[in-house]
Amino acid sequence: MKTIAQTAVLMSILTLGSKLLGFLREMVMAGLFGANYITDAYVMAQTIPSIIFAGIFGSIAIAYMPLYSKKIEKEGNNSANLFTSQILNILLITSIFSSVLGIFFSNAIVGIFARGFQGEVAQLTSFYIKVTFSYVVFSSVASILDSYLQYKNVFLQQIIIGYAQNIIIIGVIIISAYTTYYFLIFGLLIGYIIRAILIWLLANRKEYKYYFKFNIKETLKVILPLTIPVFIGSSFTQINMFVDKSLASGLKEGSVAALNYATLLNTMVLALSVSILTTIVYPKITQAYSLNDNQKLNSIIQRSFTVIYMIALPFSMGAILYSKEIVQIVFERGAFNSNATYLTETAYMYYSIGLLFMAINELLIRIYYSKQDMKSPMLFSAVCVFINIILSLIFIKSMGHNGLALATSIATISNSVLLYLGIKKHTSINIIQSKIKIFKITVAATLSIIISYIVYLFINSLFVDKIIILKLGLTIILAIIIYLILLKILNIKEITNIKQIIFKQ
Repeated sequence: MKTIAQTAVLMSILTLGSKLLGFLREMVMAGLFGANYITDAYVMAQTIPSIIFAGIFGSIAIAYMPLYSKKIEKEGNNSANLFTSQILNILLITSIFSSVLGIFFSNAIVGIFARGFQGEVAQLTSFYIKVTFSYVVFSSVASILDSYLQYKNVFLQQIIIGYAQNIIIIGVIIISAYTTYYFLIFGLLIGYIIRAILIWLLANRKEYKYYFKFNIKETLKVILPLTIPVFIGSSFTQINMFVDKSLASGLKEGSVAALNYATLLNTMVLALSVSILTTIVYPKITQAYSLNDNQKLNSIIQRSFTVIYMIALPFSMGAILYSKEIVQIVFERGAFNSNATYLTETAYMYYSIGLLFMAINELLIRIYYSKQDMKSPMLFSAVCVFINIILSLIFIKSMGHNGLALATSIATISNSVLLYLGIKKHTSINIIQSKIKIFKITVAATLSIIISYIVYLFINSLFVDKIIILKLGLTIILAIIIYLILLKILNIKEITNIKQIIFKQ
């Protein structure tokens, strides 16, 4: 039997592959369609149902699992399957009704959520919304059955199903580029349909049996008290993400897509590094809490914080300095021209200011969750949404879409401060093992990035016409070597302890 750590590592690898495939999807999209009114409409049409429904479905799925566990343990498998079916039936009724409303009132929805869209972009967004609201039905089914499968210890197959979904979307993007962009949005619909079907078949193999029965009053009475507080917290996160895109819809063409591409880059950085580590250490933090082993708990958290800081800080610095080159390498091809690069690289630079704190938040939030405190992160998120909105309204006047990215970074930093102070005040956890060690890591990261940038400027002056990826690749390798040498000289032991954090039982 795989250990928790081994399962987490395997999940992380598969998730990484899925993220890379999703990233490839965005690269194909950028290369074939660039940053224009088509991509603005496409991004907005995806975002709106996500804002409205993702929080609801996700919250119900989170609340469902402990209720399902109680049912199956006390009343048996048939009763648990009946309970699952009753929740599914309520979601199906709700999502079908919502889809119909979305289809008939798509113009009004655009007017509410994308007030800056006019003319052709508004018409296209309205058409796309009719399609994206249609896949809400299939998304609702998948959300509950995903939770069901997780209870049955089925994780890896769900991730693999995500591969199929992304491949379908990529295929439709390519077809649309050579036919008509009206087909573009149907890739999402087909992908969600296939995902729901595969998840359903997998659940059936794991003893799920569907019942066409309803007990709406009793089911809601059980599920709502747990769902509402979770939903409020997740809604704040979704709202924070949507603020940028909604305000950007009133800016020049391509602003929404530029913010989306810039966000994607930071998401990929976290997926490639910090998310893997936090996925692995989270079970260990939870176990230490359960055992009241404060010494072990502090040790895990301190080492994890140091490693996250050690990884995320140079990533953040490098992204700020090399934002243009990174965007050129990843996106600048086909319809994604130099203007699209400029829009995206400036937004990416400002988003990257908050990258370190995004990484730290992943650990801090898991500390709260491990002690079953869902309320505090929710309240902190509410404060940060308010900060983000106020700052966005201030910065957008002088900085455009870059101001929106900067406001998001400041809100993220504020969230880190609140999460940290909350842990400091209400627990005995000491997150930072040594301020001197953090200072040493900061010095090492700063020196390695500065030296590498000087070398990059020198190489760039000598080989102006050479491929950017070659010049930047050599510079990054140099930066990594310098960074590791400095960390070794400064006696930062976490370089050699990463393996222990992952595999030590």
